[in-house]
Amino acid sequence: MTPLVAVAVLVAAVTHAAWNAIAHTIHDKLAAFTLIGGGAAVIGAVIACFAPLPAAAAWPYLAVSGVLHVGYQLLLMRSFSLGDFGQMYPIARGTAPLVVTIVAAVLIGESLDAWQLAGVAVASVGLLALALWGIRGAATAPRGPAVSAAVATGLSIAAYTVVDGVGVRNSGSALGYLAWLMILEGVLIPAYALHSRRGRLLGQLRPHLTLGLLGAALSMFAYGLVLWAQTRAPLAPIAALRESSIIVGAAIGTVFFKERFGTPRIAAAGLMVVGIGLMLHTS
Repeated sequence: MTPLVAVAVLVAAVTHAAWNAIAHTIHDKLAAFTLIGGGAAVIGAVIACFAPLPAAAAWPYLAVSGVLHVGYQLLLMRSFSLGDFGQMYPIARGTAPLVVTIVAAVLIGESLDAWQLAGVAVASVGLLALALWGIRGAATAPRGPAVSAAVATGLSIAAYTVVDGVGVRNSGSALGYLAWLMILEGVLIPAYALHSRRGRLLGQLRPHLTLGLLGAALSMFAYGLVLWAQTRAPLAPIAALRESSIIVGAAIGTVFFKERFGTPRIAAAGLMVVGIGLMLHTS
């Protein structure tokens, strides 16, 4: 992993935490994800007019990834509706890196050198510690369904990370892959919202239009950076580095949602910095 790839993934992490905070801010979660998904699909359609069409080998991965991303969004909606942002976001993001490391090694034969493996392990410890601290330090501990939804969200993140990592490498164009992925995943939730709410939907979307479309643009930009990075570095370090968004999410929770940052989050941030240094050691 080169410094340029690392910077791109860190920018993606900041952007990802921002759009998740926007989605959490909008009380009507179906409206929020309708705007974010639908907006990303529209942007993807525009980009698809100019970007190269993904190679035939990438389309099975695009189809599977589209389904996984919709499942991820549904689980994320449920997580945010059941628990606080500062609790659900760390749990969801913190479970993914180690799962990606194992799955990438078993299924696609990606091996890490000792420094990279140590970096992923150290960063993952920091992320998981922060997730557990989010439960322990909360004024009201999340119930079983909230934690289950957040963990399931994390597993879906790991699944689409591996699928997209292979798919984008077979696509011949990270931009074309991104555009069609946004189209495939972005139409289903808006279609469901239109069916379930019928004539009421437009009126319910209007108050959140600006925030929702901003979230769509940030979401697409963040994942575009991740897909580009996945064509240039192993999946496991990217997954671990990407989940540094947890630290950004903790800061957002402190500033905007009045949640306490505290010493454990500072320690987790320190472990992330050490992990990043180890991952970049061989570059």
